[in-house]
Amino acid sequence: MADRSSPFVAGPGGVMTDEVGVVTGDLELRTTLVDGVLKATVRYEGAEEWYAITGASCQLADPRDHDAVHAVLLGVLNRPQG
Repeated sequence: MADRSSPFVAGPGGVMTDEVGVVTGDLELRTTLVDGVLKATVRYEGAEEWYAITGASCQLADPRDHDAVHAVLLGVLNRPQG
């Protein structure tokens, strides 16, 4: 199992999660790769509980793509200026 995590600020509209709906503000992105499946989750900065990002899990053809996919997700989600 491999994890990556990065802090970010959600833009207007926040990030949709499966468990609690939209989350906003200062968040942390975590991507986890297990058996070729990447799962993306977020949590409020400093919180304990992680929430699955709606529609953000996928099968990777190559585990070496984990860093690139994490970076793309972070680029899409991190919108401090809106």
